[in-house]
Amino acid sequence: MIIVTTDFVPGKEIKELKGFVRGSTVQSKHIGKDLIAGLKTIIGGEISEYSEMMEEARKQAIDRMITEASQKGANAVIAVRLETSSVMQNASEIIAYGTAVTVE
Repeated sequence: MIIVTTDFVPGKEIKELKGFVRGSTVQSKHIGKDLIAGLKTIIGGEISEYSEMMEEARKQAIDRMITEASQKGANAVIAVRLETSSVMQNASEIIAYGTAVTVE
């Protein structure tokens, strides 16, 4: 599956539009990670526990988007975007979306 943020795939021609596809996940903070993160805010630097959690959430959302595109018979997703939003205290949604197409 080709995944691009552009409206086209360089060197390929869009043959068929399959439609909008998306994938999402909601992640919540883990109390253990919150404690470690709280300590790290004292000394500064990257909070790797949250970085890893968000990376896994992005991967899961993209994988779900790819699954939906595959079910529609697409071999590429163009104009891909990622967004995040807070759905409740200590929980965020990551959504990946784009347009499923067939390219040759």
